[in-house]
Amino acid sequence: MPTHIASPSRITAAGNKPKLIDEYIGRVNSKTEALSVAHMRSPGGWVEPGQRPDFDEYTIVLKGALRVEFEGGEMLVNAGQAVITNKGEWIRYSTPGDEGAEYIAVCLPAFAMGTVHRDPNA
Repeated sequence: MPTHIASPSRITAAGNKPKLIDEYIGRVNSKTEALSVAHMRSPGGWVEPGQRPDFDEYTIVLKGALRVEFEGGEMLVNAGQAVITNKGEWIRYSTPGDEGAEYIAVCLPAFAMGTVHRDPNA
């Protein structure tokens, strides 16, 4: 039988400014460990700590732009574009534009605090 997800769970976000994370599918809202799907809304100037996660992340930017820093460089992912980050690689997300960003993030396996491995002292 299909599982109907009536509403998301609001997840507390890391970073220097408040960011909204609504998890539809994942360890918190649907008790799904295989993957997570979340709707993210971050304000302009938001920066999260760097991380070296144990999951792949697939991100589609719906509005604004998302900066993705990685070892060796950075890229700007604009509305209508996507980025894939691979487990084990260091990354840091931020929203440099005044309008912030809105995006969908899919993590495989599902996001978990114990597997994100944020930078020390973050």
